[in-house]
Amino acid sequence: MKFMKSVNAAAAVGAIAAPKDLDIGSPDSIRRVSSTIAHGAMTYYNGNVSSDPVQVGDLQDPYYWWVAGSLWGTMLDYYHYTGDATYNDVVIQGLLAPSNTGPGFDYMPPEHASEEGNDDLFFWGSAVIAAAERNFPQPDESIPPWLEIGANVFNQLAGRWNTTHCGGGLLWQIFETNPNGLDYKNSVSNGGFFQIAARMARATGNATYVEWAERIWDWTTEIGLIDAEFFHVFDGAHASKGCRDTNPAAFTYTSGIYLHGAAVMANYTGDAKWADRASKLLDGAGWFFSPDENSTNILYEAACERVGRCSVDMSTHKGQFARFLWQASVVLPSLRERVEQYMRPSAEAAAKACSGGDGGVECGMKWWVGGFDGNVGLGQQMSALETIQGLLIHDAPAPLPAGEIRTVRDRSWAAAPPASRRRSQWQPRGISARK
Repeated sequence: MKFMKSVNAAAAVGAIAAPKDLDIGSPDSIRRVSSTIAHGAMTYYNGNVSSDPVQVGDLQDPYYWWVAGSLWGTMLDYYHYTGDATYNDVVIQGLLAPSNTGPGFDYMPPEHASEEGNDDLFFWGSAVIAAAERNFPQPDESIPPWLEIGANVFNQLAGRWNTTHCGGGLLWQIFETNPNGLDYKNSVSNGGFFQIAARMARATGNATYVEWAERIWDWTTEIGLIDAEFFHVFDGAHASKGCRDTNPAAFTYTSGIYLHGAAVMANYTGDAKWADRASKLLDGAGWFFSPDENSTNILYEAACERVGRCSVDMSTHKGQFARFLWQASVVLPSLRERVEQYMRPSAEAAAKACSGGDGGVECGMKWWVGGFDGNVGLGQQMSALETIQGLLIHDAPAPLPAGEIRTVRDRSWAAAPPASRRRSQWQPRGISARK
């Protein structure tokens, strides 16, 4: 019933709401602001109106294919938290396009082989597992259900577990067209594999996934990609050097990926060690919330924001971190109070940063400066959206466990109030296609 109530509440979504006026104590305000920011994010996508089938579900330059997978995860969250079905059909189209799923329905499409790594695969797999965890409709009977596609992604990753060097782990890249990453075992690829194993364990009850989650965690900590004292998550190490040359760079999203996986393991197994690990990862991520002495509990990308050198990829990281932090607080409620201590001030700061552009609603990068910093992009929109819409997460259904996940064909939002679809014909930005 709670979910149906949130769908009905979507009738309040539609009017432009200035994010800077966000009231974090008002669910209606959060929905309206989230609607505005979601609309801004979706203007970066035009694959649904492209004549090139390879563009369906993908993004234009300068965004790589993996960012598209992350975008669909963000928009799945948007519907789940706000009940606004405006973009659902486009999300389904993007997730199920043949040029994305590949012939094996495992997100290994030949069309994107030149740019796909193991970390890219995680973001698409994470999205379809989220769809399964919420019984989000999959209307195409010729394509496997979401959970089966998630299993296919897991199998792809498990088949690449590499024991030739470092005793295990995934290499960053898959194909010889990306040779530099074929010697690098990075935390985002291995953390993504860990999280998928944990979520598949909870979603299926299959002990094999638990065994893999244990194996991946043990390997990650043994080679030092997760610091034993402070639980900082480092970027990676080179296989040819026995993974003894740990790169100390640290990014928000890798901490979030491991944190959510550990929280899911705690929820599913009931083992206190996983709750302890999740708690320590949250402690370890604390340094991402104080960019200067005047800004406490405001999320920032520590690797790049203060020096103004955030790449396009880095501009997305806070959004993925926010997603997994909020979701960890659901499956492991003992984290909720601490997560909210960080994320509520961050949401307010993000809203103030979404005050630029012609309409005064585009989002900037540096939330801690107290307003709009002039640095706009899809990553900035996604990061603000995940942070703000996550305020609604505890009023939405929790991810479903094994036995409650089913294949749903009916698009139940078809009868949603018209106001919830007032923006279904958004205008994409005039950005030329990459391919």
